[in-house]
Amino acid sequence: MKLFFNAHFVIILFLLLSASSTFAQSEDEINEDDCTYNGFELYGKIQFVESFPDITIKVVESFPDLEVKIVDSFPDDCGEWQIVDSFPDIKIKFVESFPDIKIKFVESFPGLP
Repeated sequence: MKLFFNAHFVIILFLLLSASSTFAQSEDEINEDDCTYNGFELYGKIQFVESFPDITIKVVESFPDLEVKIVDSFPDDCGEWQIVDSFPDIKIKFVESFPDIKIKFVESFPGLP
């Protein structure tokens, strides 16, 4: 009888651990509720860097994950970026292969497509 309960305990533990690893894999997606990617806000003050980025991006013309508008001040809404040289909210690196997200620069209506 004790072996029966131990076997059930092991099976339940296995199922819980496999479910938690499944949820951890879904962090690499844009959170549409608060416009974030892995906890990084996709709006605000942005600095372009060559090393140690928070997020890597690729600029595309079709099927972007995020539409970005460059603004001079108050980048408070999803997809609004203010380019800065110091004290950024997030550091971005442009890549051609294997980006975290794909963006398209727009003149109006920034945000999630």
